[in-house]
Amino acid sequence: MKTKLAVISILVISVFMLSGCLKTSKPTYKADLEIWGMFDSSDAFTSIISEYKKMNPYLGEIKYRKFASTDTYKKDVIDALASGQGPDIFLVNNNWLPSFKDKIEPAPEWILGEQEFRNNFVDVVAENFVDEGKIFGTTLSVDSLALYYNKDLLNVAGIINPPATWEEFLSAVSQLTKIDQYGNITQAGAAIGTAENINRSMDILTLLMLQRGAVMNKGTKDEVSFDDPVSVNGQTVNPGDEALGFYTQFSNSSNASIYTWNPRMHYSIDSFYEGTTAMMINYSWHYETIKSKNAKLNFAISQVPQFENGIKVNFANYWGFVVSKNKIISGEKGYNNNIRVHEAWQFLKFLTVKNNGVVKLINGKSFWQCYLAKGKNCIADNSKDFATSADPAKKYVETTRKPGARRDIIEMQKSDPILGSFAYGNLIDKTWYQIDSDSNERILAEAIDSVVNGNSTIYEAIKLAVNRIQKAQQ
Repeated sequence: MKTKLAVISILVISVFMLSGCLKTSKPTYKADLEIWGMFDSSDAFTSIISEYKKMNPYLGEIKYRKFASTDTYKKDVIDALASGQGPDIFLVNNNWLPSFKDKIEPAPEWILGEQEFRNNFVDVVAENFVDEGKIFGTTLSVDSLALYYNKDLLNVAGIINPPATWEEFLSAVSQLTKIDQYGNITQAGAAIGTAENINRSMDILTLLMLQRGAVMNKGTKDEVSFDDPVSVNGQTVNPGDEALGFYTQFSNSSNASIYTWNPRMHYSIDSFYEGTTAMMINYSWHYETIKSKNAKLNFAISQVPQFENGIKVNFANYWGFVVSKNKIISGEKGYNNNIRVHEAWQFLKFLTVKNNGVVKLINGKSFWQCYLAKGKNCIADNSKDFATSADPAKKYVETTRKPGARRDIIEMQKSDPILGSFAYGNLIDKTWYQIDSDSNERILAEAIDSVVNGNSTIYEAIKLAVNRIQKAQQ
């Protein structure tokens, strides 16, 4: 009888350990997670974290730290990671992956696989955060360029609709620009043509390159090639030259029909909310900037212009979450670095990926013990499905009023009068592989300035920019 009872007890305990890995009232570990970010306050994540902790008993504290300055954030993160005391999860710009790849850990394939990731997000997210089948980051929001326009100024000029093509844009600029008898621009048709006094001028220039068919990188991505000739509609063009020429023509005072901007103008965002510039190209995050500066400004947003019969492309600039590779875990907390990464990615999947009403959670400790012996077959015995009505990514974009990254959310936002243009832009977004995006921005800005100031030809400026960026890529 005692033998039978012992056998039954062992079986009960075994079943409990295997199938009840997330049911026990006394978890075998408590993993704490620290998240670093910018822009959002902790309020954007409080209810999401609370909902998740109800499901996952193996999480301790999830702390969110907001950094105020983008100027020092990157250095702060790198320094913290080097010390082994940095965050578990942190925010990176979509252009930073090449410089952070050796500092972060991709998602375990049993938590988030490539096909599920690509099915959830717009193409540009995979372009930025998937490498060799591994997912290095995920995101809640993607932002693309759109056309801001002053409705009152367009109405007075008799322009019924904002320009949808660059050909219409040229015509609108000509009608909207006002120059006094002394040659001073008193009303700019658009903020375009220079570098330093136009917000995100380098992104606009890159957008034009992509729309003209530029292959920004080739080979192993390390080779910069936006000066290589390409075929567009049966014609051979140099996209780099064409883009820089198109962009800088608006600051050429000898081109009277479309001269609309110069280096002495107010900063583009200031000039737009002051009502002295009719159009500007920018991201969604500046909608609130403009509203806060001039609540009475009658403006709207439309899709960024495209070339007639050209390649329909937009340009993305956004932020995503990644997981740090190594962190010193102090004290006896019952978990190691593998489990910390495991729990960080489980949370990020919950935060960003559509769950269809069910969240599968895997006990990190028991899974890893089994995985070392048996491999991925351990998932079924160490996981549990939780029914949930929570959709954190949807809640986030509704609360923050940001354009979504997930395809299903973009479908909902396409008819939004403010976010619709950005949502559509996310579907056709492109970026390019950059080892040092900060350096590249300076190089492209100097290329613009050299043409505007007459120090080099368009051809010379593009060649020099390519050579300088190529050198930095190596």
